[in-house]
Order: sequence, then C-alpha cells, then structure tokens
Amino acid sequence: MYNLELDKAVEEIKKSNAKTVCIQLPDGLKPKAKEIQEEIELKTDAIVFIWAGSCYGACDVPKLDVDLLIQWGHSEWK
Repeated sequence: MYNLELDKAVEEIKKSNAKTVCIQLPDGLKPKAKEIQEEIELKTDAIVFIWAGSCYGACDVPKLDVDLLIQWGHSEWK
C-alpha cells in the first residue's frame, strides 16, 4: 500500500493557484490515476490531466502547457 500524500499535492495546487494540473505516474501507480484525479479535482478548483506516457524520473518531464506538473514515484523523496 502506497501513501500517495495527496494532501501535499492538494496543498501545493491551492498554494500555487494552479488551474490545470498534470499528474505523471510510473507504470506501477497508473492503475491509481483515476482515484488520484478524482480526489484532487474534488478538493481543488483544478482540472487534472493524466500523463499516460513514460515516467522514468525527474529527468522525464513532458512538455505541456499546464500550471503544475506533479510526479509520483515508487520511492520516498528526501
């Protein structure tokens, strides 16, 4: 079971007043994409897009016209 820390994502979206948000997930977390999208949209005014392409870490950033990009990974970021 992963702790996706959605409260931190919601807090950052609100803090930055982001209206369009892209979530980027590694393959192992992609089955949770709809759940993540729904919770974020429920708790913010943002429209959330799910990036279905690759996600091989911080160097694999899609070039999109969104206010905020949020990446999740399998390991805790310290």
